[in-house]
Amino acid sequence: MLKQSVPVRRHDLVRLAPAGWDQALAGLSGPAAALAAGWRARDLPVVVRRMEPGTPADAICLGMPGPPDAHSGQKLRVGFAVLQSRVASVRAPLALADVEAPAAWQPAFDALRDAMVDAGLACRVFGSLAMQALTGERYLRPDSDIDLLLRPTDAAELDAGLALVTRFARALPLDGEIEFPSGHAVSWKEWALVQSGADRVLAKHLDAVALLRRDALLGQFAGVAHG
Repeated sequence: MLKQSVPVRRHDLVRLAPAGWDQALAGLSGPAAALAAGWRARDLPVVVRRMEPGTPADAICLGMPGPPDAHSGQKLRVGFAVLQSRVASVRAPLALADVEAPAAWQPAFDALRDAMVDAGLACRVFGSLAMQALTGERYLRPDSDIDLLLRPTDAAELDAGLALVTRFARALPLDGEIEFPSGHAVSWKEWALVQSGADRVLAKHLDAVALLRRDALLGQFAGVAHG
């Protein structure tokens, strides 16, 4: 178990200690409890989600989605909170190299992965494609997107990553977010549409959702000029 509090961000992958699973299951029932028990048996990671109001400061909110129902397409989404002391480990979301895209996407997906590597950019995957890779179960549907998470360390990486996802979105159903150093995340599609630094964009954070100025987010890349 973790000996002290560690920083976590939305979409991070968490493995629970036995005491963490005990705490999670104590608050679940019915299909949600059955899904969680199955994940526990397979030692699958759960996903960090936004903190709910009233969550204790020493706890984190986590969740897991079930695969889509074969008939309705709906997913059972299970959420709970556990004490950080009952977390075994935390890791970043899966990298592009950790997932295998369906055959129809594979050539363009491989090219995107190689382009990100060549550019020295860290690009992560979350959502249905990540869940399919983690569980081995079918999460993708014909209308599914590929959710990418860009975590640039400076403005140059932001521009390079945005250029790549915009380019490859012509061949792949790309969606996802840009996450800034503070942990605030903005839809890359929305960011690409905003031109003025004074304009506000919807930013999701572990603690809240807010409208933030574009230039304030860029200002987090201290000392790096943005062209």
